[in-house]
Amino acid sequence: MPIQNRWSATAAAEAVDRYGAAGISADLALRTYSARLLGADPELVLHGGGNTSVKTTVLDLLADPVEVLCVKGSGWDLATIEPAGHPAVRLEPLRRLRNLAALSDEAMVSAQRQNLLDPQAPNPSVEALLHAYLPHKFVDHTHATALLALADQPDAEAVCREVFGDRVVLVPYVMPGFALAKAAAEAYELAAASAGADQASAPIGMVLLKHGLFSFGASAEESYQRMIELVALAEQALAAHPPQPQPIPLATPPLGAAQLFPWLRGLLGPQHWLLELRSSPLALAVVNDQRLADWAQRGVATPDHVIRTKAQPLVLPPAAGDLSSWVTAAGEALGRYKANYQAYFERQNARLGGGRRALDPLPRLVVIPGLGLVGLGKKAAEASIAADLGEAWARTLLAAEGYGRFEPVGENDTFDMEYWSLEQAKLGKGSAAPFAGQVVLVTGAAGAIGAATARAFARQGAALALLDRDGEAAATLAASCGPRALALACDLCDPDQVQRAFAQLAAHFGGLDVVVSNAGAAWTGPMAELPEADLRACFELNFFSHQRVAQAAMALFRAQGFGGQLLFNVSKQALNPGANFGAYGTSKAALLALMRQYALEGGAEGVRVNGLNADRIRSGLLTDSMIAERSAARGLSEAAYMGGNLLGQEVRAEDVAAAFVALAGLERSTGSLLTVDGGNVAAMVR
Repeated sequence: MPIQNRWSATAAAEAVDRYGAAGISADLALRTYSARLLGADPELVLHGGGNTSVKTTVLDLLADPVEVLCVKGSGWDLATIEPAGHPAVRLEPLRRLRNLAALSDEAMVSAQRQNLLDPQAPNPSVEALLHAYLPHKFVDHTHATALLALADQPDAEAVCREVFGDRVVLVPYVMPGFALAKAAAEAYELAAASAGADQASAPIGMVLLKHGLFSFGASAEESYQRMIELVALAEQALAAHPPQPQPIPLATPPLGAAQLFPWLRGLLGPQHWLLELRSSPLALAVVNDQRLADWAQRGVATPDHVIRTKAQPLVLPPAAGDLSSWVTAAGEALGRYKANYQAYFERQNARLGGGRRALDPLPRLVVIPGLGLVGLGKKAAEASIAADLGEAWARTLLAAEGYGRFEPVGENDTFDMEYWSLEQAKLGKGSAAPFAGQVVLVTGAAGAIGAATARAFARQGAALALLDRDGEAAATLAASCGPRALALACDLCDPDQVQRAFAQLAAHFGGLDVVVSNAGAAWTGPMAELPEADLRACFELNFFSHQRVAQAAMALFRAQGFGGQLLFNVSKQALNPGANFGAYGTSKAALLALMRQYALEGGAEGVRVNGLNADRIRSGLLTDSMIAERSAARGLSEAAYMGGNLLGQEVRAEDVAAAFVALAGLERSTGSLLTVDGGNVAAMVR
């Protein structure tokens, strides 16, 4: 879709009023408004890329006016930025730094931090000096796809001059930082001097070849509109040279993501990678092209992307034919990729005199002909970001190849960015959550215990697949657990539905690590009078559905090859049966035996299997009305009835959830049954 000018005078005025009520100046309010316009358009900015600024005046602690640069801070995303995301830096000291002959990256960052008005503010952008050295009040910087398709040409300078004329300043590729800031400022000043007093011919933007696009102006609206104008010119130039696809013939039968991903996840190793597939027409146009092997070696669309995608994707065999043969060929391709990466690191590290520490050699983007682009990450968000950047690479590559030839920065510049300390600092901040990268499946997820368990694992960083017969309730729960939780409507008593759910799970995340087999319900009545249909129905849900889930999980665990976990909600009825609960108790006793059998058979494969014995939890089994009836029948208060245990405290669904999380963290335990009932002698394991 062509770039759109989405500036709204009404929305801009509303932003000034809204932020003004909180004491934010009109300059910063408009800076925030237009920055969000840029960040909301994936054709311009993706995942923290780009930066924006405004030069204005603020009062310091002594109420003295200070000229400052409010520039995007590290860690902020333009799509959601707030005024605090443009920390104020004293402008004059930044300008004086230009007199230096050289300035290291570390010294630059230190100088910028020293001149922050708020010492608690985030680090200013690594391109803050470039913003400071341009004379304009508002400055915008994007990695517009259309611009990159032109700026990544072998003769990019001539191409951009033909498309934009003198409306832009052209700057050869230089690593971001002090050197780029000086080079850009000098190039702009030379072009402005050539324009002289004729403001109509003065440049309105700047192209950083192989990197991105700047626009600037006296107002937020002017700078934004100039960005849109320049990107539109790039799009018009590209439209005259559409890509010419060269599709490859694909063999049959096709292999889907649900078949391939668990094996691929296993090949990547036991570090719990998450996968995200993109099979859009754009993605397929690249992965199904005869030139894929060549394209994959060219590099990233803009150097910034290398820290999230590495320089090259891993190209795997087409998703067709015999699965076993595909897995063997994929393993060989991955081995070559890792060896090539190691050689690349050693070659480049030697060029720089050594001292760098190699990053892991695994890819972050995988291309599979017949299937699509696959992003990899230790978190679901990281996999999604890699996939987004993969699609941006594909879009840029196709447009560039249609116009001429896609030729981004070379290996030296790519390595310098990948191992640049300032870029690396953007990643890996904070410690990883205990279950980051692990896929946790919860059945009966919409019930009290299932929902509490899902939220508990979400807080521990897990990627969640939530199964429940009530699909709407599962979807509501998933939304509360994070944007990437997967909700699936599934009747566990239907074998076909279970198989479909596991296929969807494997295709969505790539595999599975932990199963919380929680779904259950009670059928009541004395065994001597219980209809056989009720007993069979009780066993179908409380035993056979758990077996069905466990079998499907084991198939994924075996494909991955690095074990997994089965956790069963057994219930105290398996140990301490109650009158009129015979169907429930016997089915749960069978479930306890099933748990132990899987522990016995799965240990050699690294599969840990444990159970949880909970009692008297407010849930669909023990409703508020049942609690009221039972406590009244016993002459007890509801609190006394629910706290009728050795600890004298009610056991909550959250306590059961915490126990499931604890079980999942016990790396040397299998075949165990953990009791969560506040203390019930009759239900103690012995």
